[in-house]
Amino acid sequence: MTLANQLTLLRVALIPVFVLVFYLPYQWSYIASAVIFSAAAATDWLDGYVARKLNQSTPFGAFLDPVADKLMVATALVLLVDLHNDAFFTIAAAIIIGREIAVSALREWMAGLGLRNSVAVNYIGKIKTTAQMAAIIVLLAFDVREFPVMETIGYILLYVAAALTLWTMVVYLKAAWPALMDDSHNGPS
Repeated sequence: MTLANQLTLLRVALIPVFVLVFYLPYQWSYIASAVIFSAAAATDWLDGYVARKLNQSTPFGAFLDPVADKLMVATALVLLVDLHNDAFFTIAAAIIIGREIAVSALREWMAGLGLRNSVAVNYIGKIKTTAQMAAIIVLLAFDVREFPVMETIGYILLYVAAALTLWTMVVYLKAAWPALMDDSHNGPS
């Protein structure tokens, strides 16, 4: 088990801790859950860096890393939907989660055709991820009754992330469109 894979597994292991801390009946629970989420986000960067620097890239790590990312983000968004109870917030969260599911399925299907690189992560996706992580951390960390400006910043970042999410999905679909329309690729329907 490589150090990079251990960091990825740590991110997965932090999910139930994150949820439990979020629901603790203490004033500090939201800031503590933001710290846990931030630590998990840091392991996302760190595991990739370690894998490249120490030449520890593995098929298991390549599989688990995006799964761990999506689980952590989806969990955080579901918790925040419950906390904020706002229709537009819920729509933005649903767009982000739905796109992650759709693009993961698209990448898997394209990989089966040997075309995975045509739907590889691009720089817009990295900006989206940064906005998404920042939004989640801000919305977790600040009590909106005490810091309403931080709620506004968090919402703006989340809406930017949702817009970039749609944009990147269109980019991925455009790249995959020829293969999607090719009847010679028979797969499950």
